[in-house]
Amino acid sequence: MSKLVELFCDVDDFCKVFIPQWRKQLLEDGTRKRQKEGQMTTYEIMTIVVSFHMSHYRDFKNYSLGYVSLVYKNASPNLLSYTQFIEVMPRVIVPICAYFTSLKRKPTGHEFIDSTSIKVCHNIRIPRHKTFNGIAQRGKGTMGWF
Repeated sequence: MSKLVELFCDVDDFCKVFIPQWRKQLLEDGTRKRQKEGQMTTYEIMTIVVSFHMSHYRDFKNYSLGYVSLVYKNASPNLLSYTQFIEVMPRVIVPICAYFTSLKRKPTGHEFIDSTSIKVCHNIRIPRHKTFNGIAQRGKGTMGWF
């Protein structure tokens, strides 16, 4: 639970700085828009999404129904159901991308490359494939020719 509190505080601190600046830069079409946050705030939604990515769950539905509804119920009294949460998730796509970008470190110059060969097409189709004719070529990976 302490990691959840740390994550929540970090996301909350980020949102207090980012959200007002982001709203100033949004373009308006002249119509009045609703400014009310809704049941859950942006930083609460972001905390749940980030904690999902840090968890061992493979899909959000099981995470929401099996973990969030049990653990976060006491921490967040305005917790949304799974279907309601899915409806409001697009609202945090820009802030969450900015949050992840802010967490990136400066490049160290060390990169890792996966050398797994990718089979583009079956060997029988290679002579008929004309899209990358003259550009693509066969190569050799760790598992042999491909």
